[in-house]
Amino acid sequence: MKNVKEVLISEEEIQNRVQEMADEIKDKYADKDPLVVSVLNGSFMFCSDLMKRLNFPLELNFIKVSSYGNKTESSGNIQISGGRIDMKDRAVLIVEDIIDSGNTLKRLTEYFNQLGAASVETAVFLDKPSRREVDIQADYTGFEIPDEFVVGYGLDFAQYYRNLPYVGILDEAVLS
Repeated sequence: MKNVKEVLISEEEIQNRVQEMADEIKDKYADKDPLVVSVLNGSFMFCSDLMKRLNFPLELNFIKVSSYGNKTESSGNIQISGGRIDMKDRAVLIVEDIIDSGNTLKRLTEYFNQLGAASVETAVFLDKPSRREVDIQADYTGFEIPDEFVVGYGLDFAQYYRNLPYVGILDEAVLS
């Protein structure tokens, strides 16, 4: 696709890894009636593919968290929106597209714990550890990636490129 300089993770690699992650999650959550919270908009493709592979009772809900706007770096100002979710005494699994600074995931984890969740774990499609600003690790990780601006499979730049079935590195010319 125009403006994608390189495919970093192919569609086939994604689907294979999502299946492996689902198998790991099934082992832990199959008997816990978990609450799965998908962080919109970026995680929608990952969450959809993951949910199709979890064949046990679960509740799915969505929240929107904003920290990027139309920029390439998080502002650090995290805003959570969406309906109030009752998670008291529930096993909660947050499904997120990417962890880079870690600020968003740390804030969400703390917030859900404050709301009384019995446990809070995270399933993250992409991990960019070189950008970490806070001490947090995902419980389930799809792929570790280098410090490149990536798009596709739900990830965007200024709301474009989410529809790509693979993860690609965006051409720097688009970013400037």
